Amino acid sequence: MFFKSHIALKALTAFAVCCFASAAAAHTGDGINSGFASGFWHPILGWDHVVAMVAVGLWGAFLGQPAIWVLPVVFPMVMAFGGALGILGVPLPAVETGIALSGVILGLLVATAARAPLWVASVIVGFFAIFHGHAHGTELPDVFNAYGYAVGFVIGTGLLHMAGIGLGFLTRSKPGLAFVRGMGGAIALIGAAFLFGFA
Repeated sequence: MFFKSHIALKALTAFAVCCFASAAAAHTGDGINSGFASGFWHPILGWDHVVAMVAVGLWGAFLGQPAIWVLPVVFPMVMAFGGALGILGVPLPAVETGIALSGVILGLLVATAARAPLWVASVIVGFFAIFHGHAHGTELPDVFNAYGYAVGFVIGTGLLHMAGIGLGFLTRSKPGLAFVRGMGGAIALIGAAFLFGFA
């Protein structure tokens, strides 16, 4: 119990740092010149990325083993594929729409505590990861240290997943369950705001 509470506390701290950073800087990370820093902050400084990646961790926590660890691995792996498409200039239609929809759908899955087989959950998460990866990849050619950028955005994404997993442990209590499901609803609303152009 102490271990789970300790993880949840760390996740809350990490999530608070991410939220503060999001409010303090622009989505594109203007003013950050190094490749690693640019890659690291790119997912963290955009609410459309933050909510979806945290939702992956939250939903994994709802689904339990092995999804709690599989989904946060599937997302960055498929995201890397999407990033490669962006680097190569392969067009992907409706990237921003896909990113916004990821917040809506993943948020609703958390809000409703939806259950799904692992393969279905992996397909859903992987599908949306392609859009997030493509958005990251299209910025790679403009960054001096492309390798550092790639490492940075994978680590930044992992941090957001871990924040979601840690917060997901709050579901062990009834008040925590209500709080996490409420977070899912908030994530869906933020995604809808991006989808309909209000954010």
